[in-house]
Amino acid sequence: MKLRSIMMSSAAFAVAATGAFAQDDMPESPVAGEPMADEMTIVSWGGAYQDSQLKAYVEPYLEANPDVSVTWDESSAEAVAGMRAQAEANNISWDLVDVTAADAMRLCDEGLAMEVDIDEIAAPAPDGTPASEDFGEDMLVSDCFIPQIAYSYTFGYRNDVEEWGGETPSEICDVFDLETFPGQRSLERRPHNNMEWALICDGVAQEDVYDVLETEEGQQRAFDKLDTIKDQTVWWTSGADTPQLLADGEVVFGSTYNGRLFSLIAEQDQPVEMMWDTQSYDLDGWIIPEGLEEEDLNRVKDFLWFATDTQRLADQAKYISYGPARDSSAPLVGQHAELGIEMAPHMPTNPDNASNAFVQNYLWWADYRDDLDAKFQAWLAQ
Repeated sequence: MKLRSIMMSSAAFAVAATGAFAQDDMPESPVAGEPMADEMTIVSWGGAYQDSQLKAYVEPYLEANPDVSVTWDESSAEAVAGMRAQAEANNISWDLVDVTAADAMRLCDEGLAMEVDIDEIAAPAPDGTPASEDFGEDMLVSDCFIPQIAYSYTFGYRNDVEEWGGETPSEICDVFDLETFPGQRSLERRPHNNMEWALICDGVAQEDVYDVLETEEGQQRAFDKLDTIKDQTVWWTSGADTPQLLADGEVVFGSTYNGRLFSLIAEQDQPVEMMWDTQSYDLDGWIIPEGLEEEDLNRVKDFLWFATDTQRLADQAKYISYGPARDSSAPLVGQHAELGIEMAPHMPTNPDNASNAFVQNYLWWADYRDDLDAKFQAWLAQ
């Protein structure tokens, strides 16, 4: 996957909006005028990301539809398990779920997410380009996936660690260098990304990572590398954990979503720096649970038509440093809506930050995650 649709130059972010991108002539959603539910439960991730969704398109949608109410559920990290449980109980309580690309594939393959025609769910670009072309094939990784953003997992580090003697981390393998960079680390409590980074820092070329990780020997090799920092690691389960641990000085290094680190650095002015080397790209988007009642489904479709249009995705990038999934959104993104700083330098897709990026294999993780999750938790318990 080349992430063509969101790999853009710095200048592209700064191009001012022109009349060509006016939203006045955008067509109504295909379900406009149909009976719709007046409430909706949206599942997301909490924190700075969910706040960007709220400001960019949920609040504007509710302003235009004052009789509608939205309830948030911050369970996206456990979306697969949650949707499996709801399906087994024949009690679908979520209307729209924000998930990673790999989880969307799994949920689609299991029949838990609804297959969609992206051109019937998402509005065309302002110039009439169909959504399917505006997002591009690199984004449309599943028949059930409605793309929103590209983001990355990367590391933040404290820039005031006296024990480092003025040394500054610059590459991913510094995370494994306890001699030069002593101190507690934080890593996510799952194999995703950790296994890949471990193999890369054990000498495996990026292009060979998944071939190696597919073998028992390769998996053990990754665990052996992680063993070298295991007793110096705090394991996080929420995207809010690493930023808080870094802010409190509980860890000196920590992985998390780049947007969380942007918030910590740019908005909270903490003594933390971003390390872009071998940032791990991922995609995030919506899935619709299979089995919604017709009026619930109509409300979801109407909301998605609005929330995934060119302007709304550009607006989201004004609040958080994630690349919008649409090509047509890029020229509309310039400064942070509240801080007034240019967003281009903070985007994971900015070429200055992406020179050594690692693109996750979403299909591979969709196939192997359950097995590796079990092995990873067993390894943690040892």
